[in-house]
Amino acid sequence: MIVAIASGKGGTGKTTVAASLARVWKRPLISVDLDVEEPNLHLFLRPGIEETTTAWLEVPVVDTSKCTLCGACSDFCQFKAISVMGTLILTFPEMCHGCGGCIALCPEKALSPAKRELGEISWGHAEGTKFLMGRLRVGEAMSPPFMRQVKSKLKDFITDRNCDAIIDAPPGVSCPAVNAVIDSDVIVLVTEPTPFGFHDFRLAMDAFSPLGKPMGAVINRAGIGNDEVYRFCSKEGIPVLAEIPFNRAVAEAYARGGIIADVSQELREIFLSMSDKIFELAQRNDLYEAANA
Repeated sequence: MIVAIASGKGGTGKTTVAASLARVWKRPLISVDLDVEEPNLHLFLRPGIEETTTAWLEVPVVDTSKCTLCGACSDFCQFKAISVMGTLILTFPEMCHGCGGCIALCPEKALSPAKRELGEISWGHAEGTKFLMGRLRVGEAMSPPFMRQVKSKLKDFITDRNCDAIIDAPPGVSCPAVNAVIDSDVIVLVTEPTPFGFHDFRLAMDAFSPLGKPMGAVINRAGIGNDEVYRFCSKEGIPVLAEIPFNRAVAEAYARGGIIADVSQELREIFLSMSDKIFELAQRNDLYEAANA
């Protein structure tokens, strides 16, 4: 089972929830940081990194001695990463999405594959969990192609170890966030009971609902704000999987880089109950799909 921990905006406590859930998970697990632009799950789980590899993207290189400037490659590329301008053919590697279509289409075989660096993929072990993370190269704009390579490594680990995965997804509802949750079995949306939190929670619901995944909510900093998010979840049939209290002990643990499930037995029980509810949510979805197959 793959569980994606997501949020409509940053700062809701998504990584805090992912780290604590990993701490109490009852089955073999790999924890994955797919917030590749700003990965920070490692700051809480503190894994020992065993291996790091560079991720590359295939980009085209032009042999001008073969190119007839026919424009087939330029017409194909919707991102304009390769363009014919008069008697020149220009490539823009930073705009390339690495599909390889231009190389396959070139009638003169004037294009060949080269590569550019996307970022680094690292893995190792933390207490009770395998760990995997991606770190996008500084200045790199193409996070989805990089995330797909991290997810390919995740698939290998899941197959080899027969384990579950908890994914710390990027915040928001843009392409990287959707890319992170699209292969999950359950999506957990972390929010807070404030007007801003509720607004972005609804955006996340609208963005992820078309994926057809079972979703549940975690209310962080419970006890502040208002009850809008509770009323919305009740109306839409979204289960509230956990409420994390707004108190000093939680804030102090977070500030130290601690895992809040370790703060007290009461907080540990909150995450244990949350993990049970996630399993129930996944099982109900499996039964529904089997009944409608």
